[in-house]
Amino acid sequence: MDTTPQNALFHTLSAEQVASLLEVDLRDGLSDQQVAQRSAIYGANELREKRRTTLAEKFIAQFKDAMILILLAAAVIAGAIGEISDTVVILIIVILNATIGLIQEYRAERAVDALKRMTEPEARIRRGGHLQSIPSTQLVPGDVVSIEAGNVVTADLRLFEVADCELDEAALTGESFTVTKQEEQLDDAELPVGDRSNMAFKDTNVTRGRALGVVVATGHQTELGKIADLDAAHGNQSCCCRDTRSSACGSHHFTGHGCPEDG
Repeated sequence: MDTTPQNALFHTLSAEQVASLLEVDLRDGLSDQQVAQRSAIYGANELREKRRTTLAEKFIAQFKDAMILILLAAAVIAGAIGEISDTVVILIIVILNATIGLIQEYRAERAVDALKRMTEPEARIRRGGHLQSIPSTQLVPGDVVSIEAGNVVTADLRLFEVADCELDEAALTGESFTVTKQEEQLDDAELPVGDRSNMAFKDTNVTRGRALGVVVATGHQTELGKIADLDAAHGNQSCCCRDTRSSACGSHHFTGHGCPEDG
């Protein structure tokens, strides 16, 4: 993958050029050896979650409730005036409440995790000349992916074969209308993300037709991943980038090791 030049704007390249840069045969897909190498370089095709709070942090958070603080104040006052038994009773109630809250939060978190695993989308790919379905987290740059109506796009793709394909890109651009896709290269290197008609982006929805594309970005190197990183770094400031037709969000480029750079 070291042959991939920095700032390669895949929408401006032909399908043959993209295949050459990513060292993939578009008819057969990647070999097992290539997949193993790229998995080691790029990791899983997923957006990392924010650091989870520890059980101790969750337990302490239970005491931030206004009613709990009032009870703790009452316990202190009761102790100060010599009502030790009242203080003990109040503290027992507070600790039991915090413990129950912690258990409920932990169980809810586990249930959400289980639901995520059950609903994890699969990708229909071509590897070693064979069509197969794999968990989307196992996709790597260079994988040849088939998408059709009803599918969720699971990585950023440069489309090279399109049959009457339309995508809903609201998750990325905020636009309510569907976008018609095509496979020809585009000349404008500064074209905003929302106007790159030969690309399909992670977590957008195929509403019509079908297409084949080659993965050019996974995980946090996808356009959606860049927005997630901006959100993590700047909080709600990233909402201004929901319209990826603006130059602010459409100027990220792909680097040799899958890292975005600002153009």
